[in-house]
Amino acid sequence: MSSVEEFRAEIRGWLKTHLSGSFAALKGRGGPGREHEAFAERLAWERHLAAHGWTCVGWPEEYGGRGASIEEQIAFHEEYALADAPARVNHIGEQLLGPTLIDHGTEEQKARFLPPIRAVEELWCQGYSEPGAGSDLAAVRTRASLEDGRWVVNGQKIWTSLAHESQWCFVLARTEPGSRRHAGLSYLLVPLDRPGVEIRPIVQLTGTSEFNEVFFDGAVTDAANVVGAPGDGWRIAMATLGYERGVSTLGQQVGFRRELDALVALARRNGAAADPDIRDRLTRAWAGLQALRAGALRGTDPSAAKLYWSHWHRDLGELALEVGGPAATLAAGAPYELDDWQRLFLFSRADTVYAGSSEIQRNIIAERVLGLPKEPRP
Repeated sequence: MSSVEEFRAEIRGWLKTHLSGSFAALKGRGGPGREHEAFAERLAWERHLAAHGWTCVGWPEEYGGRGASIEEQIAFHEEYALADAPARVNHIGEQLLGPTLIDHGTEEQKARFLPPIRAVEELWCQGYSEPGAGSDLAAVRTRASLEDGRWVVNGQKIWTSLAHESQWCFVLARTEPGSRRHAGLSYLLVPLDRPGVEIRPIVQLTGTSEFNEVFFDGAVTDAANVVGAPGDGWRIAMATLGYERGVSTLGQQVGFRRELDALVALARRNGAAADPDIRDRLTRAWAGLQALRAGALRGTDPSAAKLYWSHWHRDLGELALEVGGPAATLAAGAPYELDDWQRLFLFSRADTVYAGSSEIQRNIIAERVLGLPKEPRP
């Protein structure tokens, strides 16, 4: 048995043993559009993972991780999803900020912030998008100035996932007056439990609220809480986005496969599979999922991968309502109780917008991957 197979067997056995008792009820809970489900219990589960060394498995051992290889990380995420374990609550800290600090942070920042992330004692959110700078991230207008040994932050962020459950936010802010676009930005670590920070949840199509508006009105953070040099925020922010689309997406694809299998079963039960068009679209969805996995294992360009999976998932949501037939247009209960397929249809609309809209991903692919001329800008 290879080391990867041994690693896979170890996590599979651990999950089988520990995802039991009070934790058994958490199977399948949480995830996009359902982050409100059993949040406190999922937080306790994730701290249980941490206590047994199953958080941050890809981090180097010197920072509390297992130093797992890429193949072992793939095995972990796939086995976690196959066990139907609950959606993680610490993804942003573990998968985004942690690797950013390991590669670009100071030793003091690593010592201060990495241990609480690994132990799931501090949760993080991502302060990138703004009302006037969502997909056009370089147009951010949130500003920060260095005053009396502290950064003073003013501005607004939007679509901030799980900000209402987080203690910290990494914020892209303009710190050089008069700068434009990619220049003059800094990557700041800002606490959310201090005066000058207001968090307002946004009610979504699903009736739930996992995105937020975050307002900074004279919010402060220590001068040392800048990752990289002041003015170098764009480079650090792009590094974070690269980590965001890493090996954990293979676990996401296991979830996609579970949704597709359930939809095929529904089509067989209600007779929708007798429709040649429905059969063809289900087959295409299956083929698309195989292509997604092959691309992830090969290391597809992150923008291309995000563009492909988001449209695949959105199309699956649309197909789900067609398989469900006319009844799929009716709420499961008053006043606005949704079933799983309706929630999938509604929330997957956001897949092509968050983490970089499809339009922006196409521009990145065209300009940076294919070398085509840049899109004209005013």
